Amino acid sequence: MMQQVKNIIQNIEKVMIGKTDIATLSLVALLAEGHVLLEDVPGVGKTMMVRALARSVNASFKRIQFTPDLLPSDVLGVSVYNQKEMEFTFRPGPIVGNIILADEINRTSPKTQSALLEGMEEKSVTVDGVTLQLEKPFFVMATQNPIEYEGTYSLPEAQLDRFLLKMKMGYPNQMEEVEVLTRSQMLPPIDELEPVISLQDLLAMQHQVKTVYVDEAIKYYIVELARQTRENENVYLGASPRASIALMKASQAYAFISGRDFVIPDDVQFLTPYVFSHRLILNSESKYHGITPEQIIDWIIQNTHVPVKKGVIK
Repeated sequence: MMQQVKNIIQNIEKVMIGKTDIATLSLVALLAEGHVLLEDVPGVGKTMMVRALARSVNASFKRIQFTPDLLPSDVLGVSVYNQKEMEFTFRPGPIVGNIILADEINRTSPKTQSALLEGMEEKSVTVDGVTLQLEKPFFVMATQNPIEYEGTYSLPEAQLDRFLLKMKMGYPNQMEEVEVLTRSQMLPPIDELEPVISLQDLLAMQHQVKTVYVDEAIKYYIVELARQTRENENVYLGASPRASIALMKASQAYAFISGRDFVIPDDVQFLTPYVFSHRLILNSESKYHGITPEQIIDWIIQNTHVPVKKGVIK
């Protein structure tokens, strides 16, 4: 399994230069059966990351380009009357697939954004009272521009809570950007990318991630980190129990990728900012003083007792 993990990350690196950390975190979310929100300025490779991941695991790839006039039916699908058969036939929308790119998700209305909620949480869609189960794996990687950009809508809190991780791509450094130009001179690298594992292999890895051992002390540690966000004076709304579950599942996947069958505190500490930051709502005074969720999470990590148990947690 470890070799398969390395193969996936190395395959993505053929397209994404200098983004090993983003590729690793994306794979963490996929193995944990969660979803990812990528936020950054246009042109840094957010869409390319999703396409590279889909090709690497031989998954069906669907893209939804979110625009202000997009309707929920454009995402979920629609029932169309068939005159020959004299009955309605459901035509599934682009949400029916393995890996879904929700591109520029914050450029559409909250009503259409919410069309993704059932699929992300229940792995199903309901149209005209009929529920359709989505195939496994089902993974949404949404991209959004910073909310300060013109024409963007803030995602509803309920939808933000459905994303396992939120991360930023960042600009490449000078040498990395030169390498991007070199690789793009002829054929785009994504066109030459081949799968390195099958969907069956991916499903087996997702199952194995669930068997990664989480000690009781680690569970108490995760819950304490979440509890501290709820009690922090700068926070209006802290991390929910769903966030605690997300952190545990992400830690299991990260331990698996690291070649371990048990979670250690370092896994939890590394992932906490990615799991909690988009779930915290700060009060108005904290926003006025420029305090960020990341600063609060860092302070909480530094001031929360780390569990140590000989032979299990190192």
